[in-house]
Amino acid sequence: MSQECTIVLDGKEHKFPTVVGTEQEKGIDVSRLRATTGYICLDEGYSNTGSCQSKITFIDGEKGILRYRGFPIEELAIHSTFAETSYLVVFGELPTARRLERWSGLLTEHELLHESMHHHFEGFPPGSHPMAILSSMINASSCFYPGIMDLEDRRDFERAAARLISQVRTIAAFSYKKILGQPIIYPKPDMKYVENFLQMMFSLPNREYDLLPEVVNAMRLILILHADHEQNCSTSTVRMVGSSQANLYASAAAGVCALWGRWHGGANQEVLEMLEGIRESGKSVKDIVENAKKDRTSRLMGFGHAVYKNYDPRAKILKEASDKVLERLGINDPLLDIAKQLEEAALSDPYFVERKLYPNVDFYSGIILKAIGIPVSMFTVVFAMGRMPGWVAHWKEVRDNPKMRIYRPRQIYVGPATRSYVPMDQRES
Repeated sequence: MSQECTIVLDGKEHKFPTVVGTEQEKGIDVSRLRATTGYICLDEGYSNTGSCQSKITFIDGEKGILRYRGFPIEELAIHSTFAETSYLVVFGELPTARRLERWSGLLTEHELLHESMHHHFEGFPPGSHPMAILSSMINASSCFYPGIMDLEDRRDFERAAARLISQVRTIAAFSYKKILGQPIIYPKPDMKYVENFLQMMFSLPNREYDLLPEVVNAMRLILILHADHEQNCSTSTVRMVGSSQANLYASAAAGVCALWGRWHGGANQEVLEMLEGIRESGKSVKDIVENAKKDRTSRLMGFGHAVYKNYDPRAKILKEASDKVLERLGINDPLLDIAKQLEEAALSDPYFVERKLYPNVDFYSGIILKAIGIPVSMFTVVFAMGRMPGWVAHWKEVRDNPKMRIYRPRQIYVGPATRSYVPMDQRES
């Protein structure tokens, strides 16, 4: 039975419907609030505002639950490939064998960039951040595929989505080679998604990259576990840009720019910078932990999460993967030693356990990526690769919604009231 919420404003009652999701999430539909009462809801940062009803991802931060289209992330991590997970996130169901074969074929068919795009890479100066290159190249690629402006047909959308999800790894690898000044390595049609990305990153014309199963699996997990995460900053950006009827590539490029921020996709980079700071300080991990308890401004990066008030379910999966990667590679790296000591302290110290400040997904993904040999500047690029299916799915959900209007938040103006223009010679110095 639907219920109503009564809000009393200026002594007058106003009734608004309530909304309940399939997982019993509750909300108040205030879409008619301003029209009915003249008031708006002021919610800095939208942390209490539901911008949409979505069928893609469910999160329960209190219980540490993450599901894509109803499927627990733990099951997908065990059984699924990134290609299959991307299909699930974008289209809503696990693919049949025939559909997965077609989808994988489209990913392979569209993995090459238009040859003219190679000249664009030469235009970036040395030292360019790979996220700047990634967002620019995604936007530029739309110029070579004019059909993406109108994706009403399912087959057209499917091809455009596959092209974007496939080419983002090619752009990422080419950007890395550009930074190093190494020859570009082309994707191989006989390789799967993750293996192809690693060989494009680390192979040379005179040397093939050794694809270790532990490394391939860890990268597979990183991509799957980042495929979507509900209405975060970058996803909300993609939805907002898409609501203007901007094309898929322009919307995804905007998502890349939002993800670039240090408070969003840059979190795993901050973990490595923190570890480097600890090493340079010469302090023991024990001293660092004790100082973090006393001084809240000295918080440890990679511990706790804005959404999860329990153990981040993605972190549990990546912890096991990181252990296997570090054991297989046998790396002697002081930063990784510090990371392991911090992990042990956080998982055993009552201060962290009681406050549920567990290592999060950024902590473990940073450790894995560093161990694999991916530079810190590329961490957020890998994040964007994983998140691309989610962005595509949310863009499609916006465009498919018959009730959708352009996103246009309101505001409460707190600037000066009406003023009169003052001639230059009468203004105070």
